[in-house]
Amino acid sequence: MKTTLQLEELGLFLFGIFLFSQQPFAWWWFLVLILAPDLSMIGYLFGNKVGAFSYNLFHHRGIAVLVYLSGIQFDNHLIQLIGIILFAHSSMDRLFGYGLKYEKGFKFTHLGEIGKQERK
Repeated sequence: MKTTLQLEELGLFLFGIFLFSQQPFAWWWFLVLILAPDLSMIGYLFGNKVGAFSYNLFHHRGIAVLVYLSGIQFDNHLIQLIGIILFAHSSMDRLFGYGLKYEKGFKFTHLGEIGKQERK
């Protein structure tokens, strides 16, 4: 099942790249901006609750889709770009096993705990 989910995330990431290719921006913008949503981790400087909220806000694909669709509605390529980057980044993160965060701490995600598991 893990492989199936990773393939799904890869497909969604590639879809994000396709959507970007339909925009009037140079390709280097994608490379520069793809890690920008990780700036939301700064919220962890203010505690786990704020950190999880800010991280999840910028890594929620539903929000990314709403931003992208807003860009279409207002015929604004910059807003569309922001939505595409949020969407592609979230898919890339989930491909590597980084999910939405719980308030317990950064390593606790909806995909499981990040890092080495203790052996019992």
